[in-house]
Amino acid sequence: MEKLKTKSQLGKTSLFTPPIIFGTSCLGNLYGALEENIKLSIMSEWFEWVEPPVVIDTAGKYGAGLALEVIGKGLKKLGVQPDQILISNKLGWFRTELKTPEPLFEPGIWVNLKHDAIQKINYKGILECWEQGRELLDGDYKTEMVSVHDPDEYLSEATTEKNRQKRFVDILSAYEALEELKGKDEVGAIGVGAKDWRVIQKLTEHVNFDWVMFAVSFTVMSHPQELLDLIKDLTQKNIAIINSAVFHAGFLTGGNFFDYRRIDPASPDDKELFEWRNKFYKTCDEFQVKPAEACVQFGMSPPGVISIALNTSKPDRVRQNAELVQAEMPEEFWITMKKEGLINENYPFVG
Repeated sequence: MEKLKTKSQLGKTSLFTPPIIFGTSCLGNLYGALEENIKLSIMSEWFEWVEPPVVIDTAGKYGAGLALEVIGKGLKKLGVQPDQILISNKLGWFRTELKTPEPLFEPGIWVNLKHDAIQKINYKGILECWEQGRELLDGDYKTEMVSVHDPDEYLSEATTEKNRQKRFVDILSAYEALEELKGKDEVGAIGVGAKDWRVIQKLTEHVNFDWVMFAVSFTVMSHPQELLDLIKDLTQKNIAIINSAVFHAGFLTGGNFFDYRRIDPASPDDKELFEWRNKFYKTCDEFQVKPAEACVQFGMSPPGVISIALNTSKPDRVRQNAELVQAEMPEEFWITMKKEGLINENYPFVG
């Protein structure tokens, strides 16, 4: 396989991204602590299979800033120049002292951390998160893409409608701060990522986004017309779209979690999910298509989707992920998927 050289303009900005963006939660010890040499190998592989600038997606939440530290130190060790890497940092979590046996911000999720983190989503707090992110990256590597981390989750924690309205104002004030950073050329592009696409839709009424990222929203298994309408609207406004979590947290590639919850084949509530997956696998086998290929290619099929974000904790999977965005799918596969009722028969971009 040759290096991916294709680039797409990130909305109205001067930045360009390849069709794959690399996630970095594993560098923050998500579910397990990788050895330092493994983390370094993962980062090295990015540059083996994608022509620079490589684009990565990270966050202060990942290991309470550990991922940012690992990235900054690792890139230096690899001799990566600042213009070879484009960093997207999701802001809203601020590293603090660890005073308990394990972090309080997401107990049971992160392993072997030496810090805790608190949420700071407002004008002042988001600037503090941005500044801390620069420090954790060790100053040499600039964050060009910024966003507020999971605004949908922040809103969902509201206890009353009044509290929800206040939280929405917090989010808007955070974006006001990011707009000022962009105006001073401190950052290059402002975006938003969320699992609830309706929150993205609402925020686009108030914020001048350059890009948006959907998570577990637009997939081969779930692609409602209302979301397709939003994708069309974003594209017409020249707002770039990045898709992510297209495997439904690994379920569509054989995992036991669906959208971050463990599911049970014996449960009546989960029965339909397994039935859908079994039919999907059967169709994939018929056309010798890998389920992961189908997920990624469908996730990239609408005009306006310029990149897909993929994550791995294994260095050899970096190449496999890069191959997924280049896979060629037989048209008959999509036609059969429609006939089997696995995708909407009126979906216009495949089959």
